[in-house]
Amino acid sequence: MADPYTTLGVQRTADEKAIKSAYRKLAKELHPDRNKDNPKAAERFSDVTKAYDLLSDKDKRARFDRGEIDADGNPAMPFGAGGFGGGFNGGGFRPGAGGPGGFSARDFEGMAGAGGEEVDLSDLFEGLFGGRGGGARQGGFQRRSAPPPRGANVNYRLRVPFADAAAQKPQRIGLADGSTIDLKLPAGVDNGTQMRLKGKGQPGPGGNGDATVTIEIEPHAFFTRDGDDVRLELPITLDEAVAGAKVKVPTVDGAVMLTVAPGSGSGKVLRLKGKGFSRKGGGRGDQLVTLEIQLPEDVGELARRLEGWRDPAAVRSRLGV
Repeated sequence: MADPYTTLGVQRTADEKAIKSAYRKLAKELHPDRNKDNPKAAERFSDVTKAYDLLSDKDKRARFDRGEIDADGNPAMPFGAGGFGGGFNGGGFRPGAGGPGGFSARDFEGMAGAGGEEVDLSDLFEGLFGGRGGGARQGGFQRRSAPPPRGANVNYRLRVPFADAAAQKPQRIGLADGSTIDLKLPAGVDNGTQMRLKGKGQPGPGGNGDATVTIEIEPHAFFTRDGDDVRLELPITLDEAVAGAKVKVPTVDGAVMLTVAPGSGSGKVLRLKGKGFSRKGGGRGDQLVTLEIQLPEDVGELARRLEGWRDPAAVRSRLGV
């Protein structure tokens, strides 16, 4: 992958806000759902996502800036592309002296001990590197082929409507390769919940990487979340509060009928069982409905009907007035 700063089109000194803004703009422009006939857009979308994944992680970004990892998040070669550099007597190690790709005790010839006499390091060499009995032939390093690397992991962010999150409705997400998948939300889903999709990352010689989906629950126009419960402020009329009534109430599962008892006042909380968010341990929270009495816009008729009547209750006595 190219330099992540170049991929996102930001300076190396860009702050988190600038990086996030650049990513959102490019992700919206390149998303596979908007470029179904443009496979190059899907490839660019993947590159942009990987660049953001690296630069949005403070630790990864710092390690990349120091040259410890490359743009794919893999460790950088500690000695450069040419293997070992420098060495003894200005000549360095001589690969192949002890066999194909290996080293032998002859590479250490000419080294002197503290008394000036030449030191035989063959025993030490054989102990460290396997000698003639291990590794490559004639005392070289034993070569072990590394397993083929898997493809890069991919991160996604999925915005979920409030009611869908509470009711655990399946969500469809578009992947970088242009395919779509339906996700079943986990119990207790919340902002920041992460879901792992095994094998849905980038392809590689050792198999596909994984995908991680981070959930963002959208705010609702009138519902709010309180732990596993859902809260709602419900307006009722004065006559409904005084005489009682059956009123229709919205829930995350659809509207239901709620009984308001006669004489109910503003601030009274009624409970609808099982109409909240799913719980990790099973079951669901409740919906808590707070009543709010709404007076009519034109109170003239109401004032005439109440003329001469006064409520004798000391409604402010608990306030000390």
